[in-house]
Amino acid sequence: MQYIIFLLPLLAIFMMMRSQKKRQAQAQTMQSTLQPGAGVRTIGGMYALVKAVNDETVELEVAPGVVAHYTKGAIAAVLEPLEYDAIINGRPAEDESAEDAVEEADADEKPLSLSKDEAKADSEAPESK
Repeated sequence: MQYIIFLLPLLAIFMMMRSQKKRQAQAQTMQSTLQPGAGVRTIGGMYALVKAVNDETVELEVAPGVVAHYTKGAIAAVLEPLEYDAIINGRPAEDESAEDAVEEADADEKPLSLSKDEAKADSEAPESK
């Protein structure tokens, strides 16, 4: 019975160390498979394209023509090309046709104006009976 008191904390420590080693192995595998042209997310939440992979660093294009150097450990995830494109461009291409139809329907409506001059003119205009 007294052994359980000593074995439970040791078992918990062993399990925590094991899961941490698994996460480190996954991160190491991801970092070793980085390829130029891949979309990535950094640990700070920035999305970028990999331009070059060096021994300890990666060159990321954070904006067109802007390249920054990061350590490989700063890469949180390598994204699929479609996922990266959807994040950067807002949404997948198939949603654009639905947006165009909504814009055409809204084009016929009078735009809402918050101008005081127009509100005053509307309140002073005589009503037709």
